Amino acid sequence: MLNFSFFRIITIFIPCLVALWISVPNFNYSNVEIINDAVLTDGKTEAVQEVRKNLPFWPEWLPNKLINLGLDLRGGAQVLVEVMLEDSYSENVAGYWGDLRKILRSQREKIGSFRRIGQFGENLTLEFESFEKANQAEQLLTLKKYPLSDLSILKPEYIEVLRNGKRLTIELSNLQKESVNKLTMEKSLEIIRRRVDEAGTREPSIQRQGDSRILVQVPGMGSAEELLQLIGKTARLTFHKVSGQKTTLEHQLDLDQIILPDEGGNNYFILEQVPVVSGESLTNAQPSFDQNNRPAVSFQFNPTAGRKFGDYTKSNIGEPFAIVLDGVVISAPVIQSHIPGGTGIITGSFSVDESNRLAILLRAGALPAGIRVLEQRTVGPELGADSIQSGKVAAIVGGVFVLLFMVFIYRTFGLFANLALMINMVLIIAVLTTIGATLTLPGIAGIVLTIGMAVDANVIIFERIKEEIKRKKNTFDAVKNGYEMALSSIIDANVTTFIAAVVLFCFGSGPIKGFSITLGVGILTSVFTAIYVTRLFILMYLNWFKPKTFLV
Repeated sequence: MLNFSFFRIITIFIPCLVALWISVPNFNYSNVEIINDAVLTDGKTEAVQEVRKNLPFWPEWLPNKLINLGLDLRGGAQVLVEVMLEDSYSENVAGYWGDLRKILRSQREKIGSFRRIGQFGENLTLEFESFEKANQAEQLLTLKKYPLSDLSILKPEYIEVLRNGKRLTIELSNLQKESVNKLTMEKSLEIIRRRVDEAGTREPSIQRQGDSRILVQVPGMGSAEELLQLIGKTARLTFHKVSGQKTTLEHQLDLDQIILPDEGGNNYFILEQVPVVSGESLTNAQPSFDQNNRPAVSFQFNPTAGRKFGDYTKSNIGEPFAIVLDGVVISAPVIQSHIPGGTGIITGSFSVDESNRLAILLRAGALPAGIRVLEQRTVGPELGADSIQSGKVAAIVGGVFVLLFMVFIYRTFGLFANLALMINMVLIIAVLTTIGATLTLPGIAGIVLTIGMAVDANVIIFERIKEEIKRKKNTFDAVKNGYEMALSSIIDANVTTFIAAVVLFCFGSGPIKGFSITLGVGILTSVFTAIYVTRLFILMYLNWFKPKTFLV
C-alpha cells in the first residue's frame, strides 16, 4: 500500500500542477483584473494591447481567470426585492377572456346574454340576465365539459367559478396560481440577470429567497440606486391606438379602454386597452439620436410583429400612436407614413444615460410582474479592502501557527505536512476559480478553518505511525500500517463534516453558502493531500534517504 506505481505518481502530480497553473492569476489579482476589465469594456485588440504594455510582467500566455470577490470584499450594491406575484394573475385572467367568451357564446340558447363588469384584475366578473341563467353558466364552467379548440390557452383546471346572484366571478385555481408563481419567479430571475449582464458588470450574485424574494448583489457597482435603475423598472413597453386626449382623469371609459398620463402628468391619453404590439416582440433595441439630435432609442420587431406594426401604420396615417412604458405615455407621435420592416424610434425627454439604460431594459425584456424594494445597501470599496486585509491577516496568523506546531511536534514529517498544506491552499484556490464560486468574508473564514482541519488527517496518521514505531516495527512497516489503520478514521471524520457543509449549502443563503462552499472544497482537497500528497513525500524521503530511525 505504501509503494506507488509510476502511473499513480503522475496522477498525483498532474492535478497539483494544473491547480498551480489555474491559481497563478490570483496571486497578481489587481493587475490581472485590469486586463480583464479592459477586455470586458473594450474588446478591441489595440486597447487590450495598450493595457498589456503597462503590465509587462504579466505575459499574455498566462491564464487570467480570477476568483470572484463577493460584495463584502469588493464593495458594490445589494438590493432585496419582492416580486408582486399578484400582478401576473390579472394578465392570465385577461388572456383567458377570449376563450371564455367563445365558450359562453356557444351556449347562448341556455345562458342568454351576458356582460363583463369592470376592468381586468385578479378575477373576472360577468353579469347575466337572471339568477337561473347565471346558474346555467356556472354549471357549464364548473362541470368543465365545454369544448375547447387546440389553439385555446384556457384549460378547464385553470379556473374556479364563484356565483353571487346574477354574477359569476372567475379566478385562477390554486393549482394554476402555483404554476403562475413559479413561472413568474423564473422569468423575473432570468430577466434581472440579463439586465445586470447587459450593463457590463462582472459576476453578479442573483439568488431567489423564499417564495417571492430575489437578492441581487453586484460587486463593483457604485450604489444601490444605480442598481435599482436597472432592475427596479418593469420595463413593459406597449404600443396603443389613441382614442382621445384629456387634461384630467375624469372621463367615462369603455370597458376596452384605459386612460394613462404622459411623463409630466399634465395630460392624459385615452387608449385602446389591447396593444397593437408589445415590447415582448422586440428583437433589438439600441441607444441612438432622433432627427433633432436628441437622445432616443431605436428598436426592431420580430417578423410577425413587424408585419403587424407595418400594417397598422399603413392603415392609420395621420393618427397618433402612443408608446407606453410602465403605464406612462412617453411619446405619442402622429404616424406620418407607412413604416415597413418593423423598425422605429422611441423619442422622449431622455438623457444619453437614460436612453442607454432604456435600451438595456428593452433588450433584456419586461419583468412579468412589478417588484417592491425591501432593502438596499451600498458597500464601499474601503470596507471591502479592510475585509480582505483582515482575512489575509487571519489566514497568515492561523497558517503560521499551524506550520510551527507541525514542525515542532513531527519534525521531518511535519515539514511534509506543511508542504502538503500549501498545496492544499493552491488546490482550493484553483477549484474556486474553476467553478466560478464567489469568495466572501465567511468564505475566507471557511478557508481559515480548513487550514486547521487540513492537518487533522496528518496528525491521525502520524500518531498511528508513532504507535507502530513503539511496537518495534521497521520504518516501512510502521508507515504502511499507520496509513492503513488511520484511513477509516480520516474518511469518517471528513465525510460527516462534508455532509454538514452540504446541508449548509442546500438550506443556507448568502454568507452561509459562501462558508459552506469553501469548507466543502477544503475538506475534499485536504483528504487528497493527506492521503496521497503527504504519503508521496514520505515515500520519496524513505526511498532516497533510507533512514533507520526517525522522529515522527
